Amino acid sequence: MRIHSLEHEPFEGLANIEVWAKNRGHSISRTLLFNDEELPDIDDFDWLVIMGGSMNIYEEEKYPWLRKEKNFIAEAIAGKKIVLGVCLGSQLIADVLGGKVSRNRYKEIGWFPVTLTKDAKNSSVFSTFPGRFTAVHWHGDTFKIPPGAARIAESEACPNQAFEYGRVIGLQFHLEYSAKSIDLMFKNCSEDLVDGKYIQKPDEIVSQNSNVVETQILLNLLLDNIEREYT
Repeated sequence: MRIHSLEHEPFEGLANIEVWAKNRGHSISRTLLFNDEELPDIDDFDWLVIMGGSMNIYEEEKYPWLRKEKNFIAEAIAGKKIVLGVCLGSQLIADVLGGKVSRNRYKEIGWFPVTLTKDAKNSSVFSTFPGRFTAVHWHGDTFKIPPGAARIAESEACPNQAFEYGRVIGLQFHLEYSAKSIDLMFKNCSEDLVDGKYIQKPDEIVSQNSNVVETQILLNLLLDNIEREYT
C-alpha cells in the first residue's frame, strides 16, 4: 500500500506510524509543507496521513499552503482514500467536513486518559480498543464533530478526542509519538508549557514515557484495523 504523509513541521513526522508501515512492507512518500513542497497527484497514493503542527488551521495568511492543503484533503476524501489525521491533522479534516475548529477551554499537554464513547463499540476500527487508555496530548484547539461523523473518544479536558467518518479518522491525541518525538516537542514548543490545569511539567511527562510502549501497541492495532477494514 502507498502511504503519503502531509507534514507541517520538521519535528512532527510519522514517528511510529513509519515504523508500522515499514514493518508491513508499505511504501511511504511525504509532502513537507513547511518547505512549500508540491502536493502529489491524487492517484499517487492509497492512504493519506496528516500530521500535527504548531500552527492553527485558520492561520492561512501566515501559512498560505493551508488553503491548498484543505482543498487537497477534500479531494482525497471525495476520492475515497483512506485518510487519518493526528492533532492538527484531525482539525484540518474536521474543518473540511464542516466541523468548526476553535480554542479548547483548556490547553492539554502531557499524558492523560482517553475514554471511548458508546459509538466506538459500533466501529470496526475502534471496537477492539480498551474502553480507557492513556495517550499523550499537545494541543490548545479542538474540533466539533463533523456532520455525519461518529464521536469516538473524549477526555476530561477535551470532549471531542476522535471521530470516524467512513474511511476517514481524526485523532486529537497522539498514539504515534515515541520518546524522541516528545523530546523534540520539548525542544521546539517549550513556550506551550505554561501553568495550566491540564498541562504537565516536563519531568512529569518524561516520568510517564514508559506509556509509549502501550501507545505503540494501540497504534499498531488501529492501523492494522484500518488496513483490514478498508483495503
